[in-house]
Amino acid sequence: MGCRPELTSSCPVLIVVPLCHDGFMGKAAVVKAFGEIRAALAVLAAEVDGAGSESFSAADPLAGLADGCLEILAGSREVEAGIAAVKAKAAVTYAESAHAVAGPGVPVRAQEMAVAAEIGCVLALGPRAASSFIATAHALMSTLPRTLEALQAGVISWQHAVVMADETACLDPDGVTALEAHFLDPDAPDRARGCPVGGLPAHRFRAKARTWRERHHVESIEKRHAKGVADRRVEFRPDQDGMAWLSAYLPADQALAGWNRLTAAARGMQGAEESRSMTQLRADTFAGAVLGSGMAGGDTAVSGSASEAAGGDGLGHRGLPPSIRAQVLVTVPVFALLGLTDEPAMLDGYGPIPPSMARELVAKGAGSFYRVLVDPRDGAPLEIGRRSYRVTGAMRSWLRLRDGKCPFPGCSNISLDNDADHLLAWAKGGTTGISNLGQPCPKHHRLRHTTGWKPTPATKNEPPGWTSPSGRQYPSEHQDWEPPRWPDRKWPDGKRPDRRWPGSIDLVRHGASPWEDALERFLRAHA
Repeated sequence: MGCRPELTSSCPVLIVVPLCHDGFMGKAAVVKAFGEIRAALAVLAAEVDGAGSESFSAADPLAGLADGCLEILAGSREVEAGIAAVKAKAAVTYAESAHAVAGPGVPVRAQEMAVAAEIGCVLALGPRAASSFIATAHALMSTLPRTLEALQAGVISWQHAVVMADETACLDPDGVTALEAHFLDPDAPDRARGCPVGGLPAHRFRAKARTWRERHHVESIEKRHAKGVADRRVEFRPDQDGMAWLSAYLPADQALAGWNRLTAAARGMQGAEESRSMTQLRADTFAGAVLGSGMAGGDTAVSGSASEAAGGDGLGHRGLPPSIRAQVLVTVPVFALLGLTDEPAMLDGYGPIPPSMARELVAKGAGSFYRVLVDPRDGAPLEIGRRSYRVTGAMRSWLRLRDGKCPFPGCSNISLDNDADHLLAWAKGGTTGISNLGQPCPKHHRLRHTTGWKPTPATKNEPPGWTSPSGRQYPSEHQDWEPPRWPDRKWPDGKRPDRRWPGSIDLVRHGASPWEDALERFLRAHA
């Protein structure tokens, strides 16, 4: 018979706890716990089927059942997260125990493969998926305490935890702590605004975490971008049903401009006699451009290089201008524009880009790229207003900056086809000001006007949230504006240049505004 010594908190007396001969008291507790979980699942299943001991609402059983199912969904999400945390801890504990049992004679790599194989078989995961699961579990247990705590509490999902592990993998310990605090510590001075992390779909959280990582990475984004440029490539991957994927790894400005150009071309082809969807039209336009041949099912040829996709001349669809320019917003911190700091700029629809890329876009004076200088105090642009019903192009650009995408929860649509929508209808006294406008995608615009989904009020810096037909409130995802970094006011080599800081853009030569000129003169005068 085995024994296990334990100390009580009241006095230092050795307590001998008898165990069964195989030491399986712990296993019995596990079996009992899972039995209780299965019993609870049976209760929940009965409630969903409407076979519970009593209805959710005696006054309106159907409405009560609908509301009760939402409660079950919300509770299930929290329980699933807690179970995921238990799985992660169990996997790490098993790996450590297996390493200890195997002894020092087993090669480390072989033991890791053995552990991954065992966990993969238990969870019915392939080798790569099992290794990825174990790596995330180790990260949670060793370097991400706030993430593990949030997962255990059901605040975030396992998918959110995977994103956190991925985005912190290349950060130093201070960076890991700061990223966790930004999204998970409610008392952090620079915590994320808007919808909590757990309320965002994991793919939207990945976009926000990546943005923060790019801004705060200890290694300059210029150096990391240079490595990425060296790795640019085109990839081919076969798929099912006689199909395949052709993808390109390109600098962000080229890739996004090309995507927007495809969207503009596809939008111009739509009409009463065009049966293809926007998705199909984009694909056909892309194929025509790559192959240099006519469009499938049409008479239009689209050709051009990467530079043309970013706004250069090229053949377009009949009725469209010969040059379809991508409408891209580049938010440039003013000090980065002047070359005084190396903080990232923001490319609308993508995220952080190197300041050199932003300065190049500005310097070329391309009509398809619009500069937006941000407030040095909080990093946000100024509100634009108008008293008439019509929404101006400048206001639409500002809506894209404020919202970043369609503001409906979980939607990632950054298309230029998003609608400008009055939150309080014009006919009911609503104004055409930024605080009374949203930019839902066509699908969610229809949802708003055909169902009980309604947007909540917005501000000049915060997009509208949404209220569902059940009355539940869903906050919107907010842009993480940050104040620009103030530069070190020491000129290179201690010498003040005659005209401008090395590497900056000549704002006068490139037609900048008087405000930019005044700011440059101010910075030079106080250097």
